[in-house]
Amino acid sequence: MSNHKTILLVEDDPAIAMIIRETLVGECGHFASVGSIAERNAWLKDHRPDLIITDVVLPDGDGIDSLRVDVGTPVIVLSAQNTLDTAVRATGIGSYDYLPKPFDLDELTASVRAALQRPAEPMTGTDPAQADSHGLVGRAPAMQAVYRTIARLASNDLAVLILGESGTGKEVVARAIHATGLRRAGPFVAINMAAIPRELIEAELFGHEKGAFTGAHSRNAGRFEQAAGGTLFLDEIGDMPLEAQTRLLRVLQSNEYSTVGGNQALRADVRVIAATHRDMRTLVADGRFREDLFYRLNVIPVTLPPLRDRRSDIAALVRHFVDAGRASGLPDRQFAPAAMQWLERYDWPGNVRELGNVVQRLAVLSRDTVVTVRDVETVLHYNGEGGGAAAPADLIARAVDDWVREQMASDAPEGELHGQLEAIVEAALFRRVLRDVRGNQLEAARRLGINRNTLRKRLGQLDIDPTHP
Repeated sequence: MSNHKTILLVEDDPAIAMIIRETLVGECGHFASVGSIAERNAWLKDHRPDLIITDVVLPDGDGIDSLRVDVGTPVIVLSAQNTLDTAVRATGIGSYDYLPKPFDLDELTASVRAALQRPAEPMTGTDPAQADSHGLVGRAPAMQAVYRTIARLASNDLAVLILGESGTGKEVVARAIHATGLRRAGPFVAINMAAIPRELIEAELFGHEKGAFTGAHSRNAGRFEQAAGGTLFLDEIGDMPLEAQTRLLRVLQSNEYSTVGGNQALRADVRVIAATHRDMRTLVADGRFREDLFYRLNVIPVTLPPLRDRRSDIAALVRHFVDAGRASGLPDRQFAPAAMQWLERYDWPGNVRELGNVVQRLAVLSRDTVVTVRDVETVLHYNGEGGGAAAPADLIARAVDDWVREQMASDAPEGELHGQLEAIVEAALFRRVLRDVRGNQLEAARRLGINRNTLRKRLGQLDIDPTHP
């Protein structure tokens, strides 16, 4: 690294400033450090640095909003806020890079070296004042990578392929890319490839003329035409039939298309964002997806983490869904610490979508304003949530555990837990079997594996009428 470069660090935490100085002092000829916006502005009056490294939250204001630098001066933004808003605002001032705290010193060094070698160009695609979370919630490291990618897409129209399991929020990310990009004033049009009959996909994408096929009584605009000037989101692109893939590839290569039954060339004035939960490389290897189309779509890949890999975000997501539910008329809810811990331990096979559904369900079904562990277990287990749902035997064991815990905490007579629980379980068992066999005690005894006289005796002791169990 050339030793004539100057770096200005704007960081109010002396410990962090010292670590950064010790890490980077050998990367430049001069290293200056200030701790506030006022000190930074005073320093910039007399100096022109080759690189500025700045924190966002400073004692006298926002380090991004207040920073105005010469064209060609790269900026690296450091922030503990770690939101999409911060990443987009950092890009809006023309920053070279955005590193969420805590950052890796090797990553910072690599970014500094690259920035000093290649000055940043000013970013004009995003108005920082318009940035917000766009529905994206979370500060886990995996989400930080997503935010940084979205911010870097703000100044271009490159194709994007969003990958991730079902329920991870692929359409939310697609909408955020649109809302922070050059085409945000245009429409956002979505189409799900898996939801359209294969014989209608081309007509849906490109439109059709009157009389193009049976039932085409008038001209219809396709999604490419509807999205003109904006973004076309092709969801579940991995389910697109091969014949439609060929037509889509031609359109992406030429930026022109024609309607079904038409012969006039129309301009494809859209940004294309595709998404899938499938393994695209496996589909390509199996011959189910065109390799050339895959590379045409996969210019900028964005991989969304499953919720089980970002458990630290669950509490923030729960609050987000509670607030959204309240805005739509659902009751407000708080979550007991044990209930939140339960949610954070659950594997969430349906990812963020499943969590949102569960929070809404809890808002409706919970009797109190504070959601308990019992509420969470009841909603998850008895409503058939896939993958992580407990087996019936596990539910019985947990119900027993809850009952015993309540009894131990109460003034229940000592030495009677076994008899009480036995009577509760036996009564429930007998009633269920008698209902299934329509009160036939002989058949019930056979199903239970006990003598008929024993069954009759226990029914009397439990005060169960076999004709109305």
